[in-house]
Amino acid sequence: MNYILFDDEERDNFLPLTFTNTVADLLIGMFTNRERWEILLGSDTSSITDESLHGKFPVIIAENNTLINSRLLPNRNMVDEINALKEGEQIVKDDTILALRIGGGELKSILDLVKGGELYTFHEHFTEGDISVSKSDTEAKLMEQIWDIFLLNGEVMISDLDLLEKSEFNNRSGEANQYIGSDVFIHKNATVNGAIFNTKVGPVIIDDGAEVMEGSILRGPIYIGKNAVVKMGAKIYGPTSVGAYSKVGGEVNNSVINAFSNKGHDGFIGNTVIGYWCNLGADTNTSNLKNDYSIVKLWNYNKESFVRSGLQFLGLVMGDHSKCGINTMFNTGTVVGVSCNVYGADFQPNLIPSFSWGKPGAFTTYQFDKAMQVAEKVMERRKKTLDDTEKSLLKEVFDKSESLRKKFH
Repeated sequence: MNYILFDDEERDNFLPLTFTNTVADLLIGMFTNRERWEILLGSDTSSITDESLHGKFPVIIAENNTLINSRLLPNRNMVDEINALKEGEQIVKDDTILALRIGGGELKSILDLVKGGELYTFHEHFTEGDISVSKSDTEAKLMEQIWDIFLLNGEVMISDLDLLEKSEFNNRSGEANQYIGSDVFIHKNATVNGAIFNTKVGPVIIDDGAEVMEGSILRGPIYIGKNAVVKMGAKIYGPTSVGAYSKVGGEVNNSVINAFSNKGHDGFIGNTVIGYWCNLGADTNTSNLKNDYSIVKLWNYNKESFVRSGLQFLGLVMGDHSKCGINTMFNTGTVVGVSCNVYGADFQPNLIPSFSWGKPGAFTTYQFDKAMQVAEKVMERRKKTLDDTEKSLLKEVFDKSESLRKKFH
């Protein structure tokens, strides 16, 4: 069977992260949703998503295809239900397609109909009249908004323990560590010394090649990804996930940091989602609660306005390749787009459009060639290459963001 993860129109609720990623490629818990599905299905996956991403995430179509909603958080019962689908059948929840099975010829015909438009709206061509619909018998949970990434992070992380190769992990490892509770999983190739682990609320997982330096205090549920580093004296409150090769220090609460990003110094972030290849300068601080304790508003790219999140605690959302200088202050409910470079002593505005450069009251456009030079240098340090596909995608984000930059600069 060929498995395809598809973004639907709700992917726009995850901007600016989905300017450069499918929903399935965002970290939540211990894995991205793509990694999670591939483990459970025992198969690789491809994607149907916005046309701007098709170079980075091409679709593979076979004779028999099972399509799964990228926002759907999997469990083993759902996998069984999906694998039982026959051609022409779909599973829905509240009018949202969770999964469907379709032949290659029909799928190609539908994708051709929407070619040049929004590929992720292909599912609108399925109606109850031409495809069999069934309601799921399994509890199905979908990520609906970008803040679900940190709201659901602990729950997802705990369920991810079932997917962990526990034979590779030890409950006790290293020298002079202190353990409060027993749910500590330290990979045999991780380095952990002089740390405090509290797992009374949730587990702490330290993955392959990661290092937790002395004096760090981790209160679960927490996941530290492969080859990630927790700096000396860090204070991390769960639910928090730190992606592969990332560095984290200072104080972190209920946040998700995707791979290859750094918050390596003192300063606080909370209820925050950081994209790939980001860097937060020393003593960067993020407010996650307003002084009047009111509901936080967050920028919505579709409505082109700030909308009520329904949350009292909401910090920063930062898109891929963005950076901030030392002593940067982010207000409650701030959205930073893709490839921004911000600095300055005052509070940053609550929206910083993609490819912005500067400080509060003095923003300009971050010139594309200069931004690519920086991205190349950053990725070279991790032995990665900024290829032409990624550059083309980032150029499209640059062009799309021009009107928003003109409005807010």
